[in-house]
Amino acid sequence: MPKPQVHCALDLKTHVGECPIWSRTTGTLFFIDIRAPAIYAYNPADGTQLSWPMPRTIGSMALVEGSYLLVALDNGCFIFDPTCGLFAPFSRPEAPRAGNRLNDGRCDRAGRFWVGSMGQSGSLATKLDVLPPPSGELYCVTSDGSAASRVDGLRVSNGLAFSPDDRTLYLSDSHPAVRTIWAFDFDLDDGALRNRRVFVDMHAHPGRPDGAAVDADGCYWTAAAEGWCLLRFTPAGRLDRRIEVPVARPSMPAFGGDDLQTLYFTSIRATETDLDRQPQAGGLFRIDGLGVTGMVEPAFHIDMNITLRWQLAEDIARE
Repeated sequence: MPKPQVHCALDLKTHVGECPIWSRTTGTLFFIDIRAPAIYAYNPADGTQLSWPMPRTIGSMALVEGSYLLVALDNGCFIFDPTCGLFAPFSRPEAPRAGNRLNDGRCDRAGRFWVGSMGQSGSLATKLDVLPPPSGELYCVTSDGSAASRVDGLRVSNGLAFSPDDRTLYLSDSHPAVRTIWAFDFDLDDGALRNRRVFVDMHAHPGRPDGAAVDADGCYWTAAAEGWCLLRFTPAGRLDRRIEVPVARPSMPAFGGDDLQTLYFTSIRATETDLDRQPQAGGLFRIDGLGVTGMVEPAFHIDMNITLRWQLAEDIARE
């Protein structure tokens, strides 16, 4: 098999590039910058790109049935209309909690949005003897805007993904002291989680488990932040592929393209003292020639009986 080729698709210098999502409807890859809050849209067919600044820190997003996006800002989930730039408050999964924000999120194939929270300083902590409290939780948001906590005791909730048969939910904690990926038995009908177990202990591998994707073979791809690579684990938790990348902190992979055989990944900008080793850090990358097919990204299902009350970005910023 030919060696996969890693290319920089967009040299954007995002601060914390994250959450790439492929829209088969528009042939567009959406992704975000957390720290300089914005949503980006990239069309690889013609190279065009668009962006929308966000009024507050954004942790993740999801496609919505129709032309909207569901965005997880630090203070709740909002429906965003890219055509006019308006927001509609939709769900407050987490009561205001000093130092916490929403982070990684993903839809299941029943149209629910799963989103985790984290302490604001959790991902930046490097001293293992100075641990932030495990204030993060994993929430499930449904079509009417209601939300329920399903997992607690997390520091940096991350790595959400679902197996192709919808029987397993994957979740990781990226904190340097935790570095663990778990698997749960998952019931697609009611969203129940059972039988939590360690899927991969990343202390045995390079980097920390950041964002993730599952391919059509059921294998779990994790971005190994600070490990200079992407790792693929079989459904049994065995490492079977390692793809070296030109940035220290890849942040999340996503399959895209008409055949879902191109693996894109976002990245985190290097520190100023390290730019000479990774000048394209913060860029969007693609990997060709993997010989692997991805899964279609599900869309969030919204109850059409809900009346959305649209607000300007300035109003959302003040909330």
